[in-house]
Amino acid sequence: MTKHKIIIGDSTNMTEVKINSVHLIVTSPPYPMIKMWDKMFEKVGAKNYSQMHTYLAKTWKECNRVLVNGGILCINIGDSTRNVNNNFKLYSNHSRIIEECEEIGFTTLPYILWKKPTNKPNSFLGSGFIPPNAYVTLDCEYILIFRKGKLREFKAKDQQRYESKFTKKERDIWFSQIWEIKGVKQNHHKIRRRTAAFPEEVANRLIRMFSCINDIVLDPFLGTGTTIKVAKKLNRNSIGYEIDKELESIIKEKIR
Repeated sequence: MTKHKIIIGDSTNMTEVKINSVHLIVTSPPYPMIKMWDKMFEKVGAKNYSQMHTYLAKTWKECNRVLVNGGILCINIGDSTRNVNNNFKLYSNHSRIIEECEEIGFTTLPYILWKKPTNKPNSFLGSGFIPPNAYVTLDCEYILIFRKGKLREFKAKDQQRYESKFTKKERDIWFSQIWEIKGVKQNHHKIRRRTAAFPEEVANRLIRMFSCINDIVLDPFLGTGTTIKVAKKLNRNSIGYEIDKELESIIKEKIR
């Protein structure tokens, strides 16, 4: 039987998790420069783009501490556009996180572009049909993948590793760089404010790709608990951190 632990607290200091004890981290943090997360960042003293990433980098440093050698860190992040002081600008969250993680000591692996199909027509910004002042629509997010140290080592013909294998069809789809998975909306009746929804299919793929049965999976930005729910279904152990106390009952309801 697997074990699952929910910690209501700040993942910039994960004292409850031992060094070199986690095999995989799957998470989708608050996106800097997206209005829905402004209040959350303000609570921790981060009021601008640089401060927001400095705050997130504290968690990436903790992730490096708790991962085993060869452990994998997967971060789902989107870039953002915003008008600041009447200046329209792209904020490249994915490239800033790569810089932060490489400085900490992670090795950057090829990332995944998650393209979100939609039934709605694209919302083009700028001058519409008249060149040259329109802007490209942001319809992709990044799943950044990092490794701590060298390749993870296993005993010859490790049973749990072989029992965790995927099919050729799964491998061919999952290990391609572009994923087309429809986004999901957060519609839980107890959530007063809008929170981002992390599709179970994304968590399912990443956990199957980068962990084995009975491994420990960590999500330092747990949200409503999707990572733990999927880890439990896939016979992995899990730990989740969530700073918002209001989400605790929703997490427990989701994973029962």
